[in-house]
Amino acid sequence: FIPVAEDTGLIIPLGEWVLRNACRQMKEWLSGGLDLKYVAVNLSPRQFQDPALADKITTILAVTGLPAHYLELEITEGAIMQQGRDALGSLNKLKDLGIRLAIDDFGTGHSSLAYLTRFPIDKLKIDRNFVRDIPADRPSTEIVSTIIAMGRNLNLTVLAEGIESEMQLEVLRKAGCDFGQGYLFSRPIPANEVSALEGVGKGSGDL
Repeated sequence: FIPVAEDTGLIIPLGEWVLRNACRQMKEWLSGGLDLKYVAVNLSPRQFQDPALADKITTILAVTGLPAHYLELEITEGAIMQQGRDALGSLNKLKDLGIRLAIDDFGTGHSSLAYLTRFPIDKLKIDRNFVRDIPADRPSTEIVSTIIAMGRNLNLTVLAEGIESEMQLEVLRKAGCDFGQGYLFSRPIPANEVSALEGVGKGSGDL
């Protein structure tokens, strides 16, 4: 239903609902004593093109009471490229709010890498399609290692998606990857079960 929501414009109110509830839940976790660093929320291409996005996020943060530095927005390469010349301005508006910005599914877009030096990005998220085939597939392993090295040289945090095995984890650790996510750590769970996860608030996603 996501492509349909994107095409019809319903993704904008749906995305606002998701963002508002994620911020509200994060505020509850923090108030409950969980020492969490931030909550990451995906931003759709249609949302990113919304000229009122920064104002809407400002309102959501004010209503939920969540400090801006606890929110991270994940935006795909494709969404940024669709914005063209307006992308830098849109990203700067979001960054000025004090939130974190991440490039999601990095490595799958067809764009110039020059934007990494110009845009106010905090994190690169390596697409799971590359992580899935390591270490058996040498090209994928080399691509992942290259992305990690590039990110670190640009002072960006690097996170690998889709980690499902200890072998993948070991390769990523040796390559210097900062964080990871995937079923190896946890499958999706209800919000009220997060506090029971081992390592919550202690950097459980650190590699």
